[in-house]
Amino acid sequence: MLEELRTLVLFAEEGSIQNVARRLPLTQPAVTRQVQRLEDLLGTTLLDRRQKPPRLTTAGLEVLERAKDILASIEALKAFAADTEPQGVLRVGLAHGLSDGGVAGGIARAAATFPKISLRLKTGWSADLIEQFDRGLLDMAIVLRPAGHQGPDVLGTERLAVIAQAGATKSRLTDAAWASMPWVLSPEPCDARQRLLAILGGERHRLVVAAEIQDPAMQVEWVRRGHGLGLMPSRLAARGLPDDLALVDTGDLDLSLQVVALRSPHLNRLARAAQAIATTVGDVLDIET
Repeated sequence: MLEELRTLVLFAEEGSIQNVARRLPLTQPAVTRQVQRLEDLLGTTLLDRRQKPPRLTTAGLEVLERAKDILASIEALKAFAADTEPQGVLRVGLAHGLSDGGVAGGIARAAATFPKISLRLKTGWSADLIEQFDRGLLDMAIVLRPAGHQGPDVLGTERLAVIAQAGATKSRLTDAAWASMPWVLSPEPCDARQRLLAILGGERHRLVVAAEIQDPAMQVEWVRRGHGLGLMPSRLAARGLPDDLALVDTGDLDLSLQVVALRSPHLNRLARAAQAIATTVGDVLDIET
């Protein structure tokens, strides 16, 4: 039907079947048959053949305007499909534990290289983000998974450090001591908290939680004031701690999580932007670890 519509538009431009045939190029009978097929498909008469040369009927003029709109939309769609530059809305979820300046800056730099991308970034606990990703509410989710998680979606490792008020702990703690010490932690289902509980024996131990605080800066302040032990990424602790905070020797405890990028298989052109973000986050983890 598209060819027939193009023929009708050409007829309106050229004014005769003969000129249309020369433009295409087709024989005059072939052009006539195209117009007749279009009339049959639409169930209306498009040309007034009583005139020499034929002229568009009232219905033909209306169909002509719609034909122009349809053909223009087709061309726009072809141009859209041919444009390889990523564009559109990219919905990204980022685990709370990764929402620091280093990771945020990396994501911002990656997104800035795609000016036609509108980034919608939200933070949340990994379990919540994975659920939203599975429901199709996110195009990409950068989350924390248990140590040992393997696969092409792994971007790197996030190692956790234990911090305490300076002078509060003098030596390496036993497993029993870890469980009996008070902690300043994020609320459930915090990824770091779940990892800590897992390495201390899961439900066999009950953590003594002195305070549940989601904001990292406030957690550090509570730890600084001596309310309990805290957790923070080792890469952030390596930048330096306040004078009244200190790292606790964790010995052989494996306080690490895998950073994983979940990506929808239907990203199409957005896939390049998603890959750039994933690569950048992986680079931040490598550099700061």
